[in-house]
Amino acid sequence: MSLLKEFKAFAVKGNVVDMAVGIIIGGAFGKIVSSFVSDIIMPPIGLLIGGVDFKELVFTLKQATTNAAGNAVAPVTINIGTFIQTTVDFLIIAFAIFMLVKALNNLKKKADKVPATPPAPTKEESLLTEIRDILKEKK
Repeated sequence: MSLLKEFKAFAVKGNVVDMAVGIIIGGAFGKIVSSFVSDIIMPPIGLLIGGVDFKELVFTLKQATTNAAGNAVAPVTINIGTFIQTTVDFLIIAFAIFMLVKALNNLKKKADKVPATPPAPTKEESLLTEIRDILKEKK
């Protein structure tokens, strides 16, 4: 039963919940970026290149055929356009994460730079300060 108790303690920790939320939000962010790349970025790039639709940019290794039973056999292709689109997706997501981490690091540096309040003087320091002030007054 201790294994079950350990797992329960692990599962209800805040870090696990935070991680789960991050994964869910990250998945949704990935879908948004994929849509942004495929629906907004790639069409103008394809137009600039000469009307290329990246989804149809393939290198065919073997043409489609029909087998002896009369069923169609799909062609064997290397989907270069899909690879390019996925690479652009990755670059955008990686850049966004880089900027987020950079912003968090900057905030952390600013928090570290805030000077801490000096500690209260000890009794000895207070006494020495009083003695110094008395000596200054006598001069």
